[in-house]
Amino acid sequence: MTGQTALDRVRAVADAVLYEGYVLYPYRASAQKNHVRWQFGVLVPPSYAATGRGEHSTCRTECLAEAGPDAELHVRLRFLQAQRRTVEVEHDTAPGGYREVDALLVGEDELLPWDEAVECEHDVTVPVHRLLDSEQRLPVVVRGGEMVTEVDAGRVVRRKRPLTAELRCRAERLPGLVRLHVTVANTATVDCSRHTRDEALRYSLIAAHTVLALRGGRFLSLLAPPEEAKEHAKDCVNEHTWPVLVGPAGSDDVMLSSPIILYDHPKVDPESHGDFFDACEIDEMLTLRTLTLTDAEKREARATDERARRIVDRVENLPHQPRESMHGRVRVVRVGQTEISAGSKVVLRPHRTGDAQDMFVDGRVATVRDVLEDVDGTCFLAVTIDDDPAEEWQLAQGRFRHFTLAEVEPCAREVRP
Repeated sequence: MTGQTALDRVRAVADAVLYEGYVLYPYRASAQKNHVRWQFGVLVPPSYAATGRGEHSTCRTECLAEAGPDAELHVRLRFLQAQRRTVEVEHDTAPGGYREVDALLVGEDELLPWDEAVECEHDVTVPVHRLLDSEQRLPVVVRGGEMVTEVDAGRVVRRKRPLTAELRCRAERLPGLVRLHVTVANTATVDCSRHTRDEALRYSLIAAHTVLALRGGRFLSLLAPPEEAKEHAKDCVNEHTWPVLVGPAGSDDVMLSSPIILYDHPKVDPESHGDFFDACEIDEMLTLRTLTLTDAEKREARATDERARRIVDRVENLPHQPRESMHGRVRVVRVGQTEISAGSKVVLRPHRTGDAQDMFVDGRVATVRDVLEDVDGTCFLAVTIDDDPAEEWQLAQGRFRHFTLAEVEPCAREVRP
């Protein structure tokens, strides 16, 4: 497998890292959580890092590998470049004949100012023997620019600043192994010492991470290294990023060095309907939240960012019961010798140490509406209480009571609530 193919194979996971936290529910520019953005993998200019505000201009990756004499290391640096979007209206006395406004209506659509992102990638391939001889310093240059789009009664202006960075790659020989070093450094010379964070971000590499592919060798896990490599793994120094094996379980030719803590061989759930830019949440939860947005809130989300627009449109176009195919859902479980699934009847036997309100439904018959599994592998039944006057409302709102398998009994026909 070529390095290019290996890197492309893990793009879905790398994209999740690239856009983690890009825009968060409720996906509106006015939402407080979207006022402070770009929390992961930010490499600011050195002048801003020197102000001591907790931001860094470099990240450092060290990992172990077994490398043959002709081994080659392919490094793909990926990051976002901030692009400021402003909306402007014609104004005779303003410089250039336009002035910025907080919003602009064009027909039925609203346009808002926002910091968008432009994806950037930079690939280099270096023979490992060259890295053993000397450190390779490889420049990265990204152009700035301005793009103007004319609209009725005004215009949309997108501006991005030029970026400069450097990849510093080297290797050291260990008994039977090599230790690979990859440093990413923001080398911008602009003086950002008096800039606000938002201003400095326009000269920063955002969500910066590297994907490493090795041809003619294999990487070793730093989370579970072989016995003979454990001491060398402990000596690896990783700053503001962490490398994990990525790709199908058992593969060892690609590593993702991520600013977000991951485990070896992370993967995007195949039942996920699309990115919500918050991998710490469950798709079902974000889907239900998005469905509850008002029409005005959805309109603002669509005006905020094209990716937010796609989330809202995707959720609105999902089937009536989108949970049928979302991760965290289990089709069938067993309680004793009885299979339980959506539609099954159960008798509730809540634990006395649980929610105090559950004592009022002890012995009641309930209908299972969903079977869910949390991140620890514990199964829960989402139920509605039979003969509950609020049952129809609960179904419409997706509001259920949740019980573990140990808190229910299969319902025999003769059981009465």
